[in-house]
Amino acid sequence: MPEDSTEDTLLLVDPDLDFLEWATQHLAAENLRILRCDNAANALKVLENQSIGVVVAGMNLEPFDGMELLRRILQQSPQTLVILTVGFPSTGQIIEATHHGAHDVLRRESLAFELRHIVESALQTREQRRSASQPVTELPKYDGRVKIIGVSRALQEVFKRVGRVAKSDAPVLIVGESGTGKELVAKALHEYSPRRQKEMITINCGAIPDNLLESELFGHEKGSFTGAIARREGRFEQADGGTLFLDEIGDMPLTIQVKLLRVLQDGSFSRVGSNETIISDARIIAATHTNLAEAVTAGRFREDLYYRLNVVEIRIPPLRERPEDIPLLADFFLQRITKKNGMARIHLAVEAINTLQSHSWPGNVRELENTIARACALTSSNILLPADIPLTSAPGRSPALLPVAIDQLINVAPTGVDLLAWVTREIAGRVVERAAGDLKEASGVLNLPADALRKILAGTF
Repeated sequence: MPEDSTEDTLLLVDPDLDFLEWATQHLAAENLRILRCDNAANALKVLENQSIGVVVAGMNLEPFDGMELLRRILQQSPQTLVILTVGFPSTGQIIEATHHGAHDVLRRESLAFELRHIVESALQTREQRRSASQPVTELPKYDGRVKIIGVSRALQEVFKRVGRVAKSDAPVLIVGESGTGKELVAKALHEYSPRRQKEMITINCGAIPDNLLESELFGHEKGSFTGAIARREGRFEQADGGTLFLDEIGDMPLTIQVKLLRVLQDGSFSRVGSNETIISDARIIAATHTNLAEAVTAGRFREDLYYRLNVVEIRIPPLRERPEDIPLLADFFLQRITKKNGMARIHLAVEAINTLQSHSWPGNVRELENTIARACALTSSNILLPADIPLTSAPGRSPALLPVAIDQLINVAPTGVDLLAWVTREIAGRVVERAAGDLKEASGVLNLPADALRKILAGTF
């Protein structure tokens, strides 16, 4: 049995002896005893005889890796807090480690700035939990199906929050600007939940006409309205036992909000045109790019529904708040686009990366993907330079700034092009980006037939 100790004990586990020496000196403090070993098996032997408050372990260990060490430590000593250090943590490593109970996951290159603070915080947490019993829950292993890319601290916090809340059935509200990846986070929540064996059903509340949304959600009986030629199950029935993702929940009309509230309260609803009560056990995840609190104040969203949905909130940071993720995202899109189109590998010049990182990205990750796709389509080189990056101006400019915006657009136009055609195509492309690729919606904004918009985008008008 481990010996009791009045002082805190920290265990460092890493095969790099130079790192162990540096970390020992870096973390030295009064009333802190620091032990260290260079492999995972010896670390477990130390834990058999010592009461260890915090373990800082590398991922690349022998004879088994840091993830397996984490599992064994928490089986052997559930109150010990484990901090894993990874050279370049993947989404899967962060989520899986958090699911299995890691206190934190740190990038190796940031340890000089973060390690001391994180360890001190962990020791304080350990002191608060010293007498508490924390069971370790085994969760599904990461299988690579969740494609959320980023190494920024802000996005890693999202991964950790996903890891912690996925195992519950609590409703989750995902908030963030358009194009930040809210649906990907919803998929991650489902994939790491006990419901992953069932389906995640997605419905965009803002893309379905008000008169059809009720039928989409709750289903309908044959003949209940014009065009209802047969009985149809709604999304709630389809999601029974799984997850229902309500995207753009802020666009849901008030009449449907009342009926949604009832389902959240007791799981019951009726199909349109039926008095039969149906029960659905669906976990609800909602997302919005609007401020629902302001919508409640303005009377556009029910306050009681807002609190029902917002049990756990996950905020997705906009791309401008995590510029360190831009090179990774851009390279991912480059590889995917070139592979899909059978193109030679295209690389970004350092100057091009700097250009991408200096842009404000009002359309977030979706805008970045579209920008890279357009750059690949237009370039004749295997290296993208700043001039090859087709950046657009931020939307929402006031009419007073329109002449300035037009001047800027003209200034960045390629030499020798048909200026009017180029500007027209740029504007049309931007509207399509804001409509998330929906040509019908973009055509409405531009007041153009869809065929005319296609010709503009293709440069054949």
